[in-house]
Amino acid sequence: MDWFSNLFFGTGIAHSIFVMTLAIALGLFLSEKLKIKGITLGITWILFSAIAFSHFGMHLDPLVESFAKDFGLILFVYSIGLQVGPSFFSSFGKGGIKLNMLALGIVLLGCVTAWLIHFISGEDIAVMTGVLFGAVTNTPGLGAAQQAYQDITGVSNPDIASGYAMAYPLGVVGILLSMMLIRWIFRIKMENEEEQVAKEKGEDQQIEHFDIKLTNPQVEGLRVRDIKQLTHVTILVTRLLNSEGNEVMPDANTALHVGDVVRFVVDKKDERTAMLLGEMTQVEWEKEEKNVHLVSRHIIVSKPKVNGKLIREMKVRDALKITITRVRRAGIELLATPDLRLQLGDRLTVVGEQEAVDKVAQVFGNATKKLDAPNLASLFIGIVLGVLLGSLPIMLPGLSQPFKLGLAGGSLIVSILIGAFGTRYHLVTYTTTSANLMIREIGIALFLAAVGFGAGATFVDTLLDGGYVWIGYGVIITLLPLLLIGIAARKWMKLDYFTLMGLIAGSTTDPPALAYATSQSSQNDRAAVAYSTVYPLTMFLRVLTGQMMILFFL
Repeated sequence: MDWFSNLFFGTGIAHSIFVMTLAIALGLFLSEKLKIKGITLGITWILFSAIAFSHFGMHLDPLVESFAKDFGLILFVYSIGLQVGPSFFSSFGKGGIKLNMLALGIVLLGCVTAWLIHFISGEDIAVMTGVLFGAVTNTPGLGAAQQAYQDITGVSNPDIASGYAMAYPLGVVGILLSMMLIRWIFRIKMENEEEQVAKEKGEDQQIEHFDIKLTNPQVEGLRVRDIKQLTHVTILVTRLLNSEGNEVMPDANTALHVGDVVRFVVDKKDERTAMLLGEMTQVEWEKEEKNVHLVSRHIIVSKPKVNGKLIREMKVRDALKITITRVRRAGIELLATPDLRLQLGDRLTVVGEQEAVDKVAQVFGNATKKLDAPNLASLFIGIVLGVLLGSLPIMLPGLSQPFKLGLAGGSLIVSILIGAFGTRYHLVTYTTTSANLMIREIGIALFLAAVGFGAGATFVDTLLDGGYVWIGYGVIITLLPLLLIGIAARKWMKLDYFTLMGLIAGSTTDPPALAYATSQSSQNDRAAVAYSTVYPLTMFLRVLTGQMMILFFL
């Protein structure tokens, strides 16, 4: 039976793989089974399982532990960057700047709080950095801090992971508690919030379509392509009913005349400009017999050769007499302007005759099965570039040695840039949600297991030797920034409660908090929208501040 004992308490690669995967399996099991009123620590149970294994004498080979921690972190951070990349820069659009500035305030206030506790109590800044990221339940920040510490000192510090582990459980609870406290402080009644949101419903829609009867004399004789020159905004004409009652499928060269009724698709902010062309009317296009031959259909971009091309380069409007009205990408609806660059996985809304729509479906592919296979080439090319960027020494004023973005920071920046701009260089960056989630979960599982095994040998001794105080520090770091910014956002910026809950969940990148926030209303998705708006910038800032806390204050 020595072989069996060696699997648990021996050395070598087989032993390391065995105990690490066993700890991961146990942690995932506990994440599913151990819930208190629907609240769970989720995948973080892997960390606690690995700590327990290590405490009872099961350890990893040092090289396996180092590889699993670093490569797992790279996979996790890179998959997050690819997911948020397409919407990272657009998240600063309508309403996004205000929410992102509030999220920035939460991130910075958390760092300041951790530093003040370090300054007042004399607690090691490395420990407080671990407590900080446990308090805000952010694992990438923990990884960035650990790597920065190792880059500076040449050794790892298990107390960083211990501080994270001790602060994490009450961090999850504290985030939810901050939402409840704000609701209590302002005596918020959910039914009143629902009514207020219902009144504002539709105001946040980015794209509008409406029918206008042309009455402005300046329109007479203009072609569809000339409308932008007249109005200085992008307006798409998807249908036209002339003064004789005949419907025409418009293209760029179709002439417009006073008395025509046209359907416009326009960004909501430009709606008033479009109204200068005529007066609002209503036409039930689909119900009129002569219009039955026009159809609207969703088409998926699945052909690699289309990836990165501008809509105008496809020349489908003039050749096939169809109009692309909208593009839905990464959950965001975009106006299909001629200069919009297409990406694999885009869902196009196309209007035209049935035969023409069938042909355009062949042009773009519309084969969802082709998108099921992940593009591993771009994944590993991106990781190579991320490691290169993370290893690049950067001199900063006030530092005695070069600063490095590290594996986490470099991979995150490269993945965001590739996700946002990769199509311009015809890189296929699209992955299905399930494939992205699989890569991310494997990465974080490997990382948490390696961190847990590294910290487990000293965890209990540290806890009994005063480490329990870190739990209280963590509660302060969790609650203080969320309550201060949350109260300010509600009192002075008049955020509705659902958006405020989404802001809190997104600024802590905490999925259980998002689940709680979305469960508070089945009538609107404002919590989810706010979460997705601040999540990209927050994730980037957490990784960056994880390194800054170590580099500037160690």
